[in-house]
Amino acid sequence: MARMHSKKHGKAKSRKPILAEGALPENATMTKEAVEELIVNYAKQGIGPAQIGEKLKKEHNVLYPKQYLGRRLVQVLREKKLANPIPYDLLDLMKRAVNMRSHLSRNKQDKHNELRLRRTESKIWRLTKYYVGTGALPNGWKYDPKQAELLIKGKA
Repeated sequence: MARMHSKKHGKAKSRKPILAEGALPENATMTKEAVEELIVNYAKQGIGPAQIGEKLKKEHNVLYPKQYLGRRLVQVLREKKLANPIPYDLLDLMKRAVNMRSHLSRNKQDKHNELRLRRTESKIWRLTKYYVGTGALPNGWKYDPKQAELLIKGKA
């Protein structure tokens, strides 16, 4: 956001604390193995990476798992074969779209929800193009609302 009386954009942003390579934070009470074990246990309970990060932060005072593990939380899940083949942000958007579609089937006059559904599906299509390009999804993978509903209902 630009400052009011200048044409500059400012420097306000969140910055993670800088740590030496392999060093744990000063207030660290857990070991690397304990954090990894917690992540695996939460993933086996069916909790997604965002919620795992929140639980680690609130319940175990692990602010940044990457500082403990040396790699990202999702990378740990992939190594343990606990990650979903569909990226989690895309899966969350698909859940939202499925819920909107079921709402629209009951409330046909809800024009605001119709607009939000279009916006959500646009985000899904954009993310799909990105993930196909990076190789996270196979070539030719397309978002289909009916398939998404079956996928989401199977997960729940």
